Order: sequence, then structure tokens, then C-alpha cells
Amino acid sequence: MSTDPMPTSQESALHVLHIVKQVAAELHPNQHFSNTLNLDSSLDQDFSFDSLGKVELLLRLEQEFRVALPESLLNRADTPRDLFNAILNSQARTKNCALPELEQVQLELKDTGIAPELAETLLDVLEWQNQHHPDQVHITLYDPEGEGQTISYIQLKTEALKVAAGLQALGLQPQAPVVLMLPTGAEYFYCFFGILYAAGIPCPIYPPGRKSQIEEHLNRHASIVRNSGAEIMITPEDALPFAALLRNQVTSLNHLVTPENLQQHVGELTLPKIHPRDIAFLQYTSGSTGTPKGVILTHANLLANVRAMGEAVQADANDVFVSWLPLYHDMGLIGAWFASLYHSAHLVIMSPLSFIARPQRWLEAIHRYHGTLSASPNFGYEHCSRLVDPKDYQHLDLSSWRCAFNGAEAVSPQTLETFCHRFSCLGFSARSMMPVYGLAENSVGLAFPPLARGAKLDCINRDRFSLTGYADPVSSADPSAISIVNCGQVIPGHQLRVADSRNRELPDRQEGHVQFKGPSATSGYYRNPEKTAGLFKGDWLETGDLGYIVDGELYITGRQKDLIILAGRNIHPSELENVVSELEGVRKGGVVAFGSQSEEFGTERLIIVAETRLKAADALNAIRSKINQASLDLLGLPADEICLVAPNQILKTSSGKVRRAACKALYESNQLGKRTGNIRLQWLKIGLASIRGKLTRFFLDVLDYAFAGYCWLVFTTLALVFTPIALLFSKLDLRWDALSLCIRLMCMLTTIKVKVEGLENLPAKGQPSVFVANHASYLDGYLILGFLPRAVRFVAKAELKSNKLVAFLLNKIGVEFVERFNAEQGYADITRLSEDTIEKRSLFFFPEGTFSRVPGLRSFHLGAFITACQKKLPVIPIGIRGSRNILRADSWFPRRGHIIISIGKPIYEPPEEGVSPWQSAIKMRDLTRVEILKLTGEIDLKSEEPMNNVAEIE
Repeated sequence: MSTDPMPTSQESALHVLHIVKQVAAELHPNQHFSNTLNLDSSLDQDFSFDSLGKVELLLRLEQEFRVALPESLLNRADTPRDLFNAILNSQARTKNCALPELEQVQLELKDTGIAPELAETLLDVLEWQNQHHPDQVHITLYDPEGEGQTISYIQLKTEALKVAAGLQALGLQPQAPVVLMLPTGAEYFYCFFGILYAAGIPCPIYPPGRKSQIEEHLNRHASIVRNSGAEIMITPEDALPFAALLRNQVTSLNHLVTPENLQQHVGELTLPKIHPRDIAFLQYTSGSTGTPKGVILTHANLLANVRAMGEAVQADANDVFVSWLPLYHDMGLIGAWFASLYHSAHLVIMSPLSFIARPQRWLEAIHRYHGTLSASPNFGYEHCSRLVDPKDYQHLDLSSWRCAFNGAEAVSPQTLETFCHRFSCLGFSARSMMPVYGLAENSVGLAFPPLARGAKLDCINRDRFSLTGYADPVSSADPSAISIVNCGQVIPGHQLRVADSRNRELPDRQEGHVQFKGPSATSGYYRNPEKTAGLFKGDWLETGDLGYIVDGELYITGRQKDLIILAGRNIHPSELENVVSELEGVRKGGVVAFGSQSEEFGTERLIIVAETRLKAADALNAIRSKINQASLDLLGLPADEICLVAPNQILKTSSGKVRRAACKALYESNQLGKRTGNIRLQWLKIGLASIRGKLTRFFLDVLDYAFAGYCWLVFTTLALVFTPIALLFSKLDLRWDALSLCIRLMCMLTTIKVKVEGLENLPAKGQPSVFVANHASYLDGYLILGFLPRAVRFVAKAELKSNKLVAFLLNKIGVEFVERFNAEQGYADITRLSEDTIEKRSLFFFPEGTFSRVPGLRSFHLGAFITACQKKLPVIPIGIRGSRNILRADSWFPRRGHIIISIGKPIYEPPEEGVSPWQSAIKMRDLTRVEILKLTGEIDLKSEEPMNNVAEIE
């Protein structure tokens, strides 16, 4: 007897794994498979094999290794190792030889060029980088006059370990917070990872700013440190006096240390075990709506977010991220630094103060280092547009900048247009501008637009929107138009929706509360159970923002708590603030608008506060007149009070966002100007209009409930009448006709308009075909039954047979059942369907296998296309639009809407010599999917879920 040596066995195992990955990629061309998948990865969960895919895989392995594998392996094999062992067993029986010992063959196929996809913590990522390229430059601290200080991966680790030793010497315990109050610099990076190595929790806060706001700064930081319970604060030497004042207000704060103090400590270091669910850091919210809250973010949260954002923008080691964003803010810390660390990208960073003083430095750094990625709040782009004249910087080349992220605050359409136009002469492409949406409660990123599309605006009717919340599209030339910026679609692996005040998901174009969930989402606020409870609505998290969705893409309209309800209208203050900011004499970005309740009338008053450097009474009166006129032009109503204040008096967050709630509190405590009286007649007018607005929205809400109840009454009544009638007919076609009439009548009675397009593309009656449609709602099967002028055989999941009544009714309309969990039986079912397709009616598949509340077209299963290729039948693509808006998954609350059923031209691929039926089916599937994407206008989703069913109908 002979035994194959280990290298041969290892090569064979690698070959098996290669074939598994090859077939998986053919099955799901849009799905990303990690390069780290190995022999023990799941065929179902990790490689997303369905029954037909497993059959093809076994055939490939048999051909490649010249063995006969048992059919039972379709159900027994859970991993590539199981397949490999089966091949070895078959070879051993053939050759009558002993099996080699292969239990120790571990194949992870790590590629030094890819991101560390198996990392579970931030420390794992840094360790991975040090294993593969320790001396590579990770960070460059930008110096406009010289080369600037650089930090390699090994430097970051070495210096961080020194900090960790110093923290342990101070008695830092695992998962104890450490306040980090440092400016942008090498010490910040060393200290952050030093805290992590010591198993502490970094708690970043920003250093003291202007002396004029030292009291407000001190009070805010005291509330953060008090909530965290931190005993240690790391601060620079020059901030120690401020830190001492802070310590006097917080009893838990025992140690004030500088980075130099910590790094000078020499002693033993014990590295505790860090787990993915451990808190990686506390991101304190900006406090724009009250007391700051510490968002809990674990290592798992951060890595999930970095991976999803990286996938959305196709980030890799060739990218260069240029950032001026502060490191105490999630956009700069996670979006710039952690993302660069994970993807092995070069991070070029400068101080925020350096950018504020000389905004051209941001653009110079992008030019100098060929930056590909960079981000800024809207303010940063506006700052450049106002202060940087491209004519003075003709030597700059911004053509390398492929993703210009604009987020963290309201995005101004005017700023987008101005920046893109102004800097196009320097090579900046308008297609690079990417308005994004995110929040600390989801680590940082939540929605990104498609790459290289550029900014997209939605022009809607302002009056109808403010009165009803419906975003009615109009021409940009319409005098009532308002432009809302598109923020893209939710990042991979996460979900996003818009819900009403009763937590019901709303249809497209209806404004509501923006909610989300996913692996990046926080578990709550640190030591704040009350605020944590308010964050969750079931398993969804509230963003606190208002917005609407169109075709799966998000439009943010304002913050829920910032709404001003005036004269029966919902006014979003950001639009008014932008208009007032443009007025001569008003400081750019120094405007805040909010609603304040009148104690006398109980209605809301519109208050506008604007910063100005002017002091003369005549000049101030002129500004007030301009602001009032701007309010009248925009809203049709004057402001109730206009307060003009000196520069820097309007409170803002660390990221530059206006703190409306805090400004409102100052105003109501009589600290922001003097209150002026108002004419009672004006208040009466506003009060009556307010009542009208409230009644309008209440009436619309009542109508929604009435419509939903009416729909279910109609459905139940017609089902009870028509189902027995249909069952009386002996012929299948007559049953189909009766139920079709029932569905058409139901749509007519519920005012749901259904339009069928492309009837001329249907094949001649009697010609067998394979029909394929997208699946978006519970309604889809009924719609096909009611409006496809042709009887077909639906293909449904075999589990439906477990309900005897359902199985009986489906059998009566000729539904075919397919097993989706037993691969062997599933293949037999598809084979059976293929054999009798010519003799019976055409087959109808929903190849996505299921549907979801999330918009988008999922991956297609191959059953329909295998059948079509085996019997040389055409595939008829059908696109269903509008059904998801009427009745979404996980909801039984129908809404008004209209539906379009589009029938595409038949797709037929004649068999080619030398091309297997499998390859023909793959080609036909891809052609069909492209056509259905066109017919539906759906987003092309990348499948994130295991796909183990052949097809199903809901």
C-alpha cells in the first residue's frame, strides 16, 4: 500500500476548494466571497449553494478527479472538507489503498494583498498589518512646508504598547473608560491604541477652544466625564490647567497624565484578551439636542461598519485618504482612520485648525499625495468655495479624488453645485461628489450613493410636502419647488426604513421617522438606560431624523426634534437657515431657526437668530428687514422674532452643527436678545392655520386606517364568494379565469390601478415557455394570477404542503411544489418539471426565492433557467413595479398605490456546441436578470443571505 505525501494531498485539497469557489462565483456573480474561506467553511452559509449548485459541483468534482460520488453526498456534505474526504474515499476504493492522514490540513488561503477579513477586533487588524508590512507608512501628518511626520504600523504598535504599560501602572482595569483629550497628532494615535492594548475604553473629547466659551466647554466635558466614570484623563501639557478645573467638578477623575508621562513608564505589560463584543470606544454624541450621550460601539460594530463602507466604495490598499476631520468625531476617527487601517490605505491627516485657517491646504494635500478618498461636512466644501480661488491654484490636480464624501450635517444643494463647478477646472469631477448619511448610533456610515454617479437632487412641491409630508416631484422651474439631496442606499448587510408615528413602515415618497438596524448598530447609550429605551422601536433604532425613500434611496429632510410647526405646516429650519446665511451682512453659517411655544396662545413662534459683525442701528434694522423678507418669500410668513447677535454666539457641536435645542434653551431663558411683542390678530391667523394643518394630517391618518380596513373587508368577502365558485369548475382554465376575475374586481374596488405593458411580447398560446418575475410583495402571485392573460403553473416551496388547506387550494390551480432543503429531492423535482413542461402549461418562477421589505433585486436561483435550457424553451421576463409600496413584507397594512406589470421580450439562447447546459443556464439567468432590472428599475442588490431554496411563491 502507498500513501500520498502531504504536499500532494494539500494540492488536491486546494484544487477542491478552487472548484467550490468557482461554482459558487458562477451561482452568485454579484456576491462577494471572502478569500479566507477554507475547507471547513459551510457550503450553505458561506458559499450560498442551493440544490442545483451542489449537483453541478458534484459533477465538476467527478470529472476533475475521475471518481464516482454517491448522490447522498448532496445532503451529507456540509463543507468542502466533506467533499474532499469523499473523493479520497472513492480513490482509495478504486486503488485499494489506505487514506492519508489529512485532519491537520488547514487551508485559509490568506492573500497578503487583501484586507484582514478574519479580524475580530481593531487590535487584530493592527497585528495583521504588522505581520505583513510592519514598516509600511500608515499615517502621514501633513506639513505644508515639508515632508511631515510619518507613522508606520510597527511604530504605532510599539508606541501604543508603551502607553498601555503606563496605563496599567496607574491601575487601569479592563473595560474601564479613559478620557482622551488630545489634538490631532502622533500622540493621539499612540494613546488610542495604547488604551485598547490595556483593554480600556477610549473616550475621545475635544481640547478646549476659545476662552470666551470656556464655561460652556467645561460644563459639557464635565457631563461626559461624569457619565463615563473615567478615573484617567490623557491630555497635552498646555491643557492641564483646564483638566484640573474639570477634575474639580468630577469626583471620579483621579489621574491627569500627558502622553509623555505614560510612554516614559518602564515595566511589565500584561495584554488582556480582547473580545469582539467588548466596547471599543465611547462616541459621545455632539449634544446638539441636550446632554451628551455615550454611544456604545464594540469592536464587532466598528469592523462591520468599516467592511460595509469599504464594500460600498470599493476601498483597497491603493487608496489614499486625506482628512482634516477631528479625531474625536466618528467621521474622522472611524471613517478616515479605522477604514484606512483596515484596508491598508495611506492616511494623510492635518489638524482641523490648519484647514479652517487655510482651506486650500486640504486641496493641496489631495494634489500632493494623489488622494482618492476624502470627507467633510457641508461646511468644509462651502469654506473652500468661499475662500479658495481656483485661479490662484492652477497647479493643483484634483483628478485623483474619486470619492468626495459629504455628510455629518445637512447637505446644501447650492454648496454641491458651487463646489463642483468652481473646482472642475482643477480636475475635480462632479461624479465624485457623494452626499452620504450616517450617525454615531450606527458607528458612522449608514447610506452611500452609487460610485461615480455624482450628487442627485429630488425637486418636490414645498407646499404639499409641508402640509401632508408627501414628496410630490415637480420641475425644478416650478416656483413651489424645493430640492432635497439624495443620500444613497443603505450599506451592505444593514436595513433602513421610514416609519410613521405608530411605527408602521411608510410607502415611497412619504416623510416619516428614519429607522435602521444592522451589525454596526449600537446596543445603547453608556450608563443611560432611559435614553437607550427611547432609542429602540422594537428591533429598529431611531435616528431622530426625518426623511423619505424613493426606489430604495434615502432623502433626509430634517431632524425630528428640529421641526417647526407653524401655520399648520412642518417647517424644516435648515432650508430657512441656508437662505438667511446668504444675505449680505449675515455671517455665513451663523444662523439658527427654531420654534418656541407662545405662553399666551400655546402656538409655535418662528425665531431666527443670526450672527453679524455690524453694530450700527440702521444696518441692523436693514438686516432684520432682509431676514423677514426672506422668510416671507420662502414660507409666506414673517418671523415672529429676529435676534441679531455677535459672531460665535450661536452654539455649535464639535463637528460644526448648530445646536438648535441649546440655542432655543438660551433664547427661552432670555439670554439671546430681547423678546418683542406680536399683534394678536397675527397670532389668531397662525393659530387657525395651525389647527387646519393638524386636522389635515389627522384626517389623512384616519383615511389610511379606513383604507386598510376596507381592503381587508373586500379581500375577505371576495375570497369567500369566488373560491367556492372556482372549485366547482372541473377544468383548470375555468378555475383560473374565475380567480382572475376575483382579483381584478378586488383591485377595482380598492382603487388599485394595475397596468400591463408588453402584451405583444407574449408567445403564441399553446407554446410552452418559462415565465420569470421579480418578487417584491405578498401581492405578486395574486397579480400574476389576475392580470397575466395566460394560465401558468406556479413553482412553490414544498413547505406550503404542510398546511392541508393551503396545499389543497394551490393544487387546484396547478401549483408545482419543489423541495428546497433536501438537495437530492430538489434536483429530482426540477428534473420532473423539465420533463413534463412541454405537455403541460408554462412554468412561472420567482427566481429570487423570497421577498423582503428592502427594495432591490436579489440573486436568482437557477431552477427556471436549467428547465428552459434542458427543454430549449424561451424565458419570458416580467417586471412588477409598485406592489412593495402597497403591501410590504412583515406588514399587513395595505396602502394606496398603482402597479405596473411589464412583460419583456422572450430570451432564448440556442444550445452551442461544447457549452454545457449549466453554462447556458448561467448565461440565460444573467441576461434575464439584466432585463428585469430594466423593467422594474430596482436596485441591483448583492445577496447577503444563504440561498438554499430553488424557488418559491409567497
